[in-house]
Amino acid sequence: MKKNIIICVAFLLIVLAKTATAQKDFHSWALTPPMGWNSWDCYGSSVTEAEVKLNADYMAKELKKSGWEYIVVDIRWFVENDKAGGYNQTDPRYVMDEYGRYLPALNRFPSAANGKGFKALADYIHSKGLKFGIHIMRGVPKQAVEKKLPIKGTNITADQIYTTDLQCKWLKDNYTVLADKPGAQEYYDSILELYASWGVDFIKVDDLSRPYHQGEIELIRKAIDKTGRPIVLSTSPGETPIENAKHVESHANMWRMVDDVWDTWPHITHLMKVAEQWYPYIKPGSWPDCDMIPLGRISIRGERGGDRQSRLTQQEQYVLMTFFTIFKSPLMFGGDMPSLDPFTKSLLTNKEVLKMSKDGTDVKLIYSENGKVAITSKNIKTGERYLALFNISDDKESKNLKVSLKDLGVKNCKASNLWTGKFAGDFDNEITANLAPHSSLLYILK
Repeated sequence: MKKNIIICVAFLLIVLAKTATAQKDFHSWALTPPMGWNSWDCYGSSVTEAEVKLNADYMAKELKKSGWEYIVVDIRWFVENDKAGGYNQTDPRYVMDEYGRYLPALNRFPSAANGKGFKALADYIHSKGLKFGIHIMRGVPKQAVEKKLPIKGTNITADQIYTTDLQCKWLKDNYTVLADKPGAQEYYDSILELYASWGVDFIKVDDLSRPYHQGEIELIRKAIDKTGRPIVLSTSPGETPIENAKHVESHANMWRMVDDVWDTWPHITHLMKVAEQWYPYIKPGSWPDCDMIPLGRISIRGERGGDRQSRLTQQEQYVLMTFFTIFKSPLMFGGDMPSLDPFTKSLLTNKEVLKMSKDGTDVKLIYSENGKVAITSKNIKTGERYLALFNISDDKESKNLKVSLKDLGVKNCKASNLWTGKFAGDFDNEITANLAPHSSLLYILK
C-alpha cells in the first residue's frame, strides 16, 4: 500500500512539473540569443555521429565558458545514403518507424540502434553541459503517405492529412500537412513527443517561411508545448514576410530573415539590408535570425564549394560578427570547431563583444545610406552605449562616418574599441570615423 502511494505521488509530481513547464511562456527559454554550432555549413546533409561528438567535445572544452551551448544536427539525419554538395533525391533510403516518424540512420548514428533514436547522443552532449538540437522539414513524409502509415494514438493514417500543394520546391521528402484535418495536430504531437523523449532542446523547422505556413507553425507550437519540455523553436529559412512578424514572434524563439548566408560579401550586404525592417522585433525570447556564421573551416562536405577556410577577409569577418552581435541575432557557428584557427576563435570568444550581444537593449538603426551604416544599442545594466559603424560599399575609397551624440542620448563620452579594448578618444557633439571599404568599428561609450 505504501509503495503504491509513493508511486502515485511521484507520478503526480511529474505531471505537475510538466504542466508548469508547458504553462511557462516559451519566450523565457531563450531570454538571450541562443549560441551554438550547426552541422550544415561543414557537413551538409551527411554529418555523422563521430563528427558531432568531436564538435561537442571542442565546444565543451573551449567555448562553453564563453556561452556557447547548443549542438545542432542539421538536415536529413534520417537518410542512409545522402551525399555532399546537395541531396540524393534519386533513391534516398529513409529510416522511419511504424508511425511515419523519421529515425536516425544507423550507418551514420550507430548509438541510435535498438530504437534509442537520438537519446544516447543527446545524453552524451548533455553530459558535457551542453544542449542538443535537430533539424526537420515541415510536413509529413511522402513515404508515410504512400504506405498509409497510422498516426500514433489515432485511427487516422498519413494519407488523410496531406496535400501536394505548396510542397517544398528544393527537397521533396515531405508533403504539406493540412492544418485543419483531423490527425494533423496529432501527427505533430507524435513527432515532438518522440523528440522530447530523446532529450531534444532545440528544433529547427525548415521551409516554413516562404510562403509563410501559419497553420503548420501553429501545430508545431502546440505540439512543443504539449511535451512539457522547453524546446527552443527556430523557423527557417527564407525571408520571413514582415507582415507575419507579430505571428512569428508569438510562436517561435527565432526566425530566419534571409536564405542561407555563405562566405561571400553580397550575402552580408543583402542580410544587412533585409534586417532594416526587423529592428522593432528584437526582444527577449524572440529573435530575428541572421543565419549561421560561415567562418573558420567550412564545406568539408558542404552544399556549396569545396573544403576551405572562409573566403571572407578578416575585415569582412569583423563586419559579420559586429553586425550579428549588435543586432542580437542568435549565434550559430557553422565552421568545424576542432579545426578552429586562432583568429576565428578570437571572434567567437571576445568577452566584451559577447556581453554586448547578451546585455544590449534598444537596438536601433541610426542610418543606412550610400554604403554607410550606423547601429546602436544600450547596456541596460550599466547604462553604457554601444555604437557600430560600417562601410559596406564596394567603392575603392574610404568613407567618413559621423554620428551625433544627441542621437545616442549622450552629451560627451569616452570611446573604446570593443574588439581590442583600446581607448579611441574623447568625443563631444559627434563621433567621427574614416573607414575603408568592407570594414567596421565597434565602440563602447562611457
